[in-house]
Amino acid sequence: MTNPTDTPTVVLVHGGFADASYWAPVIRELQASNVPVLAAANPLRGLAHDAEYVASVVRQLDGPVLLVGHSYGGAVISVAGAAADNVVGLVYVAAFVLDEGESFMEIFERFGETPLVGAVRPSSYPQPGGETALELTIAPELYRSAFAADLPSEQTEVLAVSQRPFAAIFEDRARAAAWKSLPSWAVVATADNAIPPDGERHMAARAGAQTIEVDASHSIALSQPKAVADLIRSAVAGVSAEAVTA
Repeated sequence: MTNPTDTPTVVLVHGGFADASYWAPVIRELQASNVPVLAAANPLRGLAHDAEYVASVVRQLDGPVLLVGHSYGGAVISVAGAAADNVVGLVYVAAFVLDEGESFMEIFERFGETPLVGAVRPSSYPQPGGETALELTIAPELYRSAFAADLPSEQTEVLAVSQRPFAAIFEDRARAAAWKSLPSWAVVATADNAIPPDGERHMAARAGAQTIEVDASHSIALSQPKAVADLIRSAVAGVSAEAVTA
């Protein structure tokens, strides 16, 4: 996929329990504004592995890239953004913005566990050589309250039984923090029951991100897609302006 203009391609990176279709309402908003966009498939097999995969996708795109990460995807873009020279900015959507060497569990330990932590259920998946590893899903009956309380039950009933499991990552540590050298933007979901909102505020402020707050659940891209797309459009304008003046 090529982008012949200086307008960055927006690469959307979903988090755990989801797939690239999570971004569908945001994609429609961006396409209506003629913003080049690609929703990447996050493997959900561990932070180092997933960041390497996303970085490889980004490096194969022509022109600048604006990385957007939701939830766990925020940590992925922080690491991937340091491994792809064409990344020009980062947008965090109700996301983890980890520092180098920091783990997800450290954020929960500092800001308190959320309903999501108690709602996840472990299972195993096979690995080569007959070994198994741990992966997580949300208990279907707790999905709406823990992950998407502002979505209608008809929608969450479907989402709850079509989750994408992901490897247990709570102790994974970020190997890089691209926000230290790239401009960033963030939206805090003030009714988030997955990541502590105060944790989101802290991480966004630490990154120097231009930050907005929206009264939304963790599934903000589904419940408030225009607010998310507006922030992304602001980031596109910001990095494009920087490119012109550079």
